Amino acid sequence: MTPRQPSEFPPLAVYIHWPYCARICPYCDFNVVRDRGQAEQAALARAIIDDLRAQAALIGPRRLVSIFFGGGTPSLMDPEWAGAIVAEARRLWPGNAALEISLEANPTDAEAGRFAGFMDAGVNRLSLGVQALDDAALRFLGRNHDAAEARRAIALATAAFPRLSIDLIYARPGQAPADWAAELGQAIDLGAEHVSPYQLTIEPGTAFDRAVGRRQFSPPDSDAAAALYETTQAVLSAAGFDAYEVSNHARGLAARSRHNLAYWRGEDYLGAGPGAHGRLTINGVRIATEAERKVAAYIAAVRDNSVGFAGRETLTPREAAIERLLLGLRIDEGVAWDDLAALGLEAAAPAIAHLAAEGLVEAGAQRLIATRKGRAVLNSLVAALVPD
Repeated sequence: MTPRQPSEFPPLAVYIHWPYCARICPYCDFNVVRDRGQAEQAALARAIIDDLRAQAALIGPRRLVSIFFGGGTPSLMDPEWAGAIVAEARRLWPGNAALEISLEANPTDAEAGRFAGFMDAGVNRLSLGVQALDDAALRFLGRNHDAAEARRAIALATAAFPRLSIDLIYARPGQAPADWAAELGQAIDLGAEHVSPYQLTIEPGTAFDRAVGRRQFSPPDSDAAAALYETTQAVLSAAGFDAYEVSNHARGLAARSRHNLAYWRGEDYLGAGPGAHGRLTINGVRIATEAERKVAAYIAAVRDNSVGFAGRETLTPREAAIERLLLGLRIDEGVAWDDLAALGLEAAAPAIAHLAAEGLVEAGAQRLIATRKGRAVLNSLVAALVPD
């Protein structure tokens, strides 16, 4: 019997969560902690590698399509640890020469000085947390870099990595569409091929949540936020960027994030590191995994149980279909009808016909696609499709 080739195996994306930050941003609700000593970090890197090995034994052969170092601030880690994690993932799941390996970084001068080390570790795509190109806005957002550092980091990243994405935050208090358009124009001129503009949201429990509660500032109302969203679409579209996802714009297919597409397409992704989530198909069943959130608890779980899971849950067909709907409608390719069968959704359903008449969806023979208008009101759209 001829052995199966790696190209025949199901795709797998690997997410590595590195929780350490030099500073906790006031809008952040991710699983992050202040930067700590090298001994704990070295132990965490070893635990992540052991976790990858244990999860590989659970899921069997896969075709590795991406590795993503997120956080936290993974650009604070020793590049040699990143290299060791990349090498182990590639050993466990053969991929191909086009494997996307992304790393999130902040544009401080100190982190930019480590770019060469991460390139040597195998990173070929940098996701740079610029967030703003205005010093006052950066101070408001609690960032530890200024606009000049951001521009220097973008220039260095463009020279060092084949792929570059930059994150920006809009819908800041008092932000006008004309100012936001000018800021987007500056970002475009700096040469990134992928831009992720995120609307500022006030997450419960964050420093910004407390500040809004004390009436220190007020976020823009829904009309102002909508105007800024439309400005985003117009400026980036005019510059040749495709809005392939609600908050992600790329110049051409090759510039799209292969890792994030795994989430939105419902492919399997494996999470390792404190608080990392995963979605794995094991024996035909969709499994949701979540790692221990605290660093010490994660390291102990890997030591004692081989994997770092705090829990794993089997999703019912209905739960899996709702997740596919929520994520699949975020992207321009939509979601296959076959993936929505457990919800009873099909092209001829009255709810679909109504939404199509409103210009919110396109009901093709194979797929359900949210239009640009529909993606602007995605929560309402999903509520109409799955009212309970």
